Amino acid sequence: MKQQTLLCYHCSSPILSSDLIEAELGGQRRAFCCPGCMAIAQTIHGEGLEVFYARRLQSGEKPEAYLISNEIPEKLKPYDDPSLRGRFTRPYGEEGCLETTLRLEKIRCAACVWLCEQHLRRMAGVKEAQINYVTQKVIVHFSPEEASLARLLFEIERIGYEAWPFESSLSLDKAKLERRKLLMRLGVAMLGMMQVMMYAWPTYAGADITPEFELLMGWSSWVLTVPVMVYSAGPIFQAAWRSVQSFRKSHMLGMDAPIALALALAFIAGTINLIRGSGHSYFDSITMFVAFILAARYVELLARQDAQGGAEALAKQLPATCERAMNYPSSQQIEVVPVVNCNPGEVLRVSPGEVVPADGILIENASTLDESLLTGEAKPVEKKIGDRLYAGTHNILNPLFMRIDAVGQSTRIAGIASLLDQALIAKPVMVSLAEKWTAYFVGFLLFSALASSAIWLYFDPSRAWTVLVSVLVASCPCALSLAVPTAMAAAQGAVTKLGLLIVRGHVMEGLVKATDLVLDKTGTLTMGRPELQEINNLRAGYRREDALALAAALEAGQRHPLALSLMRAAQAENITLPLMSDPVMNQLGKGLSSGAYRLGSASWLGIEQGVQLGQYGQVHLADSQGLIASFIFLDTPRPGLEKFLNVVKSRNIKVHLVSGDDRATVAWWAHHVSIENYQGGCTPEDKYDYIERLQKEKRFVWAIGDGVNDAPLLARADISIAVGAGAPLAAAGADAILTAVSLDSLAKTLLLADKTQTIIKENLLWALIYNLLAIPAAMMGWVNPWVAGIGMSLSSLAVTLNAWRLRKA
Repeated sequence: MKQQTLLCYHCSSPILSSDLIEAELGGQRRAFCCPGCMAIAQTIHGEGLEVFYARRLQSGEKPEAYLISNEIPEKLKPYDDPSLRGRFTRPYGEEGCLETTLRLEKIRCAACVWLCEQHLRRMAGVKEAQINYVTQKVIVHFSPEEASLARLLFEIERIGYEAWPFESSLSLDKAKLERRKLLMRLGVAMLGMMQVMMYAWPTYAGADITPEFELLMGWSSWVLTVPVMVYSAGPIFQAAWRSVQSFRKSHMLGMDAPIALALALAFIAGTINLIRGSGHSYFDSITMFVAFILAARYVELLARQDAQGGAEALAKQLPATCERAMNYPSSQQIEVVPVVNCNPGEVLRVSPGEVVPADGILIENASTLDESLLTGEAKPVEKKIGDRLYAGTHNILNPLFMRIDAVGQSTRIAGIASLLDQALIAKPVMVSLAEKWTAYFVGFLLFSALASSAIWLYFDPSRAWTVLVSVLVASCPCALSLAVPTAMAAAQGAVTKLGLLIVRGHVMEGLVKATDLVLDKTGTLTMGRPELQEINNLRAGYRREDALALAAALEAGQRHPLALSLMRAAQAENITLPLMSDPVMNQLGKGLSSGAYRLGSASWLGIEQGVQLGQYGQVHLADSQGLIASFIFLDTPRPGLEKFLNVVKSRNIKVHLVSGDDRATVAWWAHHVSIENYQGGCTPEDKYDYIERLQKEKRFVWAIGDGVNDAPLLARADISIAVGAGAPLAAAGADAILTAVSLDSLAKTLLLADKTQTIIKENLLWALIYNLLAIPAAMMGWVNPWVAGIGMSLSSLAVTLNAWRLRKA
């Protein structure tokens, strides 16, 4: 039988055998994880306050027995059901590994993030866990053989936080609930503040009132302050307590710790003064402070939810309800149901003009769909029976019936949302530094408050308590904590609306540092949708249709723009494709081969280039006897190219055109768009080496590419962007994906990157200046607690609103 884990009596942390400390409390032997917990517990019992532990056990949201037990509670076990697991997880990486996105609650600061990440990473079967503070989501990679979704949720609950599987269609309701809860707490705090200030006003005005009336107003203020402390400020105290409990592991105190300490000290001092009938009560300062800090946090919440431009922006594209066929195919009777209640295997009807609610297969009525949300391609796509349909796409032509095969996090749109979430999880350097210094600042703040109070206790004991509370309140590190993450989140939301999906978090920082831009040609510089203009150099005995049929047969299944052009031309002429006797092999960056047939560049085939060059791209078909035919294509510049290149050059970024197309075509395009540095006929290895040479010269390289042969180029560059219609491999290796057709989005993103850096610097500078002014003023006793509370709240509000300006960029 497995031995039950021994937990600390005070903090409920697991105790290693080497750390076990025992002491007798209340006639019973208790186990502790460290001397600190034992000392606190002995103090609590010594003061006759052992009811603290009884109440914690009876009325806590998670009873001690619930947390001690290693058994997953019944309410979480359904998440291990295969149907629910399929909804909330998706395959990832290595064989059998799953990825899930969980939404966290009660996360307040870097210390909370650190504790949750470390706890999850120590779980058996968990490969990786990364939390984004701004979106309050954690992406977990785990092995379903060793861990489960229910176990992940339970482990997060055991350390004092809450989690639930994130699903786009549910996120908006959760966001509304979160706003409503905070608004209710803010409302109670505002009402309490107004009433308490009304009772405190005669004292400030110096009115002549009787002692009995003054005592009545004092106790009335106390009664009104209690719900503000318990209800409105409750989450602050809970977060601070968790921070203190986890300090032994994290060595970090959250920013709620000094706030809770200041509130508790002020309330205790005010109550004592009220009982004694002398001294300041502080209740007006407490209620005002709580009201202002909750107001700042409400604005922060609005900014954070608005900045969650990844999954939430995509979620807004999905319908809340859908039409489900009740007994298909025997009956086409329809019922309207919530999308979240749909399961794989069920049949849905999607009318023209409606959005497809889930991934599935078209089973009745061919139609045309707009997939621009997922692909960036504006042209409608024809769908036949048996074709795949994706959630988030628009049905245009006919009412269709589809069979669901993926819901929730398994859908393609959820996969894109996951990419967006990863952008802020991969912390930029500035975010990491801000979190690190915030943690140090909390320790410095507590030391400063205690030191200044001790000094005042020596010179003027009557002001020591006021100074202690003022320093704790005035210099709260909220503004420092929010300075960078809110700006980065708002910037990501803005660029998402521009049509650029950021996958990795260093993109906005990197764009500011870029010194060189390396561009591919086909599909990047140009539209990537060339059309076949003519077929020449035909060998005797071959008709035009024969050569086109052979070339299209070789390109069948390929996604390169020239391949798609050949397939379109063959389809338009109703040409039947021959069956190739040998398998088609893709020679990366060169061409295709099947037996004796080869289709690719002139240099690879070893033939002389034709006379038609310029902006005309071309590929050649040959066999063992030599050239069979040459295929000539025409492409056009991508919209917004001129403006984009002008913005790039205005920032002194050197532009390079590096392409696998023939040298003459690349040279023509380079001169056409005024690019001085270019190289044609490049293999993927050549592109990789080209960037490597630039980096050896200490250049910071930004690359934009499209197609499978651009994957090495994108992987090697310091920053990389793949166009949205490009091959999946290229997108997988890129730091961002351009879904917009026009390059104008990248021009705006460059300007936004500059603005983001400026706002981050402004926020950090403001947080620094505020604290440099506020801390000495509070230590000198020049600032009252309620003034300090207003200053701290306005400081946090200032950095949040400043970052919010990026939304409209």
